[in-house]
Amino acid sequence: MSHGYSPAWRKLTIVILRPLLFGLLKRDWRGRENVPATGGLIIAANHISESDPLALAHFVYEAGRYPVYLAKSTLFDVKLLRGVLRGTGQIPVYRDSADAALALRDAEQALRDGECLMFYPEGSCTRDPELWPMTGQTGVARMALKTGAKVVPVASWGAHELLPYKKGEQKGLAASLKKGFHPFPRKTMKVIAGPPLNLSRYASEAPSKETLRAATDEIMAAIAGLLGELRGAEPPAELYDHHKVLEERRRAAAEPDAVAAPDAVVSEAAEVRKGDS
Repeated sequence: MSHGYSPAWRKLTIVILRPLLFGLLKRDWRGRENVPATGGLIIAANHISESDPLALAHFVYEAGRYPVYLAKSTLFDVKLLRGVLRGTGQIPVYRDSADAALALRDAEQALRDGECLMFYPEGSCTRDPELWPMTGQTGVARMALKTGAKVVPVASWGAHELLPYKKGEQKGLAASLKKGFHPFPRKTMKVIAGPPLNLSRYASEAPSKETLRAATDEIMAAIAGLLGELRGAEPPAELYDHHKVLEERRRAAAEPDAVAAPDAVVSEAAEVRKGDS
């Protein structure tokens, strides 16, 4: 079974979105030559705003590839979006574990068919107060090792000024951003792609959790390094671990002199259990 899409739908999205994005955002693009022109490809990027998928897709398209995302299944239920998503070959991701396995199967097939899949290894917009990447989930490493697809690390910067993430931390750089959509003055979208990562030393028939974690940490370190280049700053030696932070807050809430509000901790814990993409 091949990954299905309609060339007409893809051409339509290009005709509509390409001039719109050229008009909406200024560009500082680097490293497009690092994006292979053919073959199954994983773009692994940082996630700082709900607006960066389109901007990142624009970069990837101008590098010569059509971007395919794993999108929330609920988006496929929206009448106006359903035809576009299915027509362009985007892949639905479901909450149910059985359906989630189906989505991964479809993603694997798309990679074997030579598609360019877009992944955010963090699983959600970063919660790091300074907007550095968080620790990554192991799905990208697992997919790459299983299919042999190349992984290109990509970092972007600027989308947070266009549309700050509404659930961001209320401290540091994240707290200084004004919520809402801010198209004026035009924002500059900085994007840089690094060379494909060599993950061959992690390859095995059944990679262990430790192997997948090591490969994932290498991917995230590459993304953080690229973001540091865009920002002109040194990335943190240890990436922000959202799950670890929530666990520390839960422990603090259980202590007699806890400062954190229990309701807030419960809410954040529920958010992690639900997942966020």
